[in-house]
Amino acid sequence: MPKRQMVRIVRSSNGVQIDPTGKLAGRGAYLHDKRDCWERGLKGALAHALKVEMSAEDRARLVEFMNSLPKDAETNE
Repeated sequence: MPKRQMVRIVRSSNGVQIDPTGKLAGRGAYLHDKRDCWERGLKGALAHALKVEMSAEDRARLVEFMNSLPKDAETNE
């Protein structure tokens, strides 16, 4: 999937945040724009990719964004 169709998450001095421009400085990781992908990522793979232990605030911010995404990838049938 092209990067432009994915969501970049970045670890910076301000914590973990969504990077809508794809240009923020810091260690980044990409997730599909589907909720099931985010659910798997938030179980630990995302923190591992960013090499960070996420704070409750970081996790809450990401969960809030995740809840705005489509529920599953199977709607593309």
